[in-house]
Amino acid sequence: MLTEGQVVINERFGDEEQGLWRLVLKGPIAKTAQPGQFVAIQVQDSSISSFDPLLRRPISLAEISPDRDEITLLYRVAGRGTEILARARCGEQLSLMGPLGQGFSLPEEGELWLIAGGIGIFPLYALAQSVLARGLTVRLFWGGENQSFLASAGLFLWQALGIPLQLSTLDGSLGQKGLVTEQVQERLLQLFGQTKQEQPLSGGQISVATCGPAKMMQAVTKLGIEFQVPVEVSLEERMGCAVGACLGCVCTLIDEAGTLIHKKVCLDGPVFRGEEVVWDVSC
Repeated sequence: MLTEGQVVINERFGDEEQGLWRLVLKGPIAKTAQPGQFVAIQVQDSSISSFDPLLRRPISLAEISPDRDEITLLYRVAGRGTEILARARCGEQLSLMGPLGQGFSLPEEGELWLIAGGIGIFPLYALAQSVLARGLTVRLFWGGENQSFLASAGLFLWQALGIPLQLSTLDGSLGQKGLVTEQVQERLLQLFGQTKQEQPLSGGQISVATCGPAKMMQAVTKLGIEFQVPVEVSLEERMGCAVGACLGCVCTLIDEAGTLIHKKVCLDGPVFRGEEVVWDVSC
């Protein structure tokens, strides 16, 4: 689980104002990693102390290339740790823990809908590649602040996949103006018509994987229940140890008997079934 990755690429990703970076690492993790998993990467400011910052930074796997022994991490510089990570140079060896966590289920048939909000798009790309390699249909619903963000966060990569894209921006600068969940609901209604409370409609062979703001994933889960479409969510939570020891990322779930239980996002997740997450309780 503890290994190293050699920096192949560490560069800005898109417009500088978005603060996004692309990090490609070569190492053995690529052989066993699965979509939806993450790595905990050690970032250190050598000018101060070899243990500063102390905690590793968890970053989801955006792309997995086992044939090249490479993984790609997309991240946003949002604090001291990621600022230090952005200074990593080609050839440098970085300490990694991983692959960590439980990833997405890979459907055997049907159509997979990927629903992303903001940088929640990052862990879904590896999933799309894996599912497309199985010959299945993938459709992306993606919402962001504006056209500049979507373009900077890798829209061109998704366009190159040749899959249906349904985009939303808050300012209407690209795609439909509004929330991405509005497009999801519209598409479901087009396919299955109006629902009736006493007789939910069946979504058939559609399955959903989603990542982004909690409120968005909660809304997607609600639609999944309404239309009987299975939904998997990737929770984003602050982590300390990333291996289940510190209890810093515990979230509340409900089991089949209706009992509230607690699980660790880093160890039992980050991917859970949407209907088992208790959204109104803080993780």
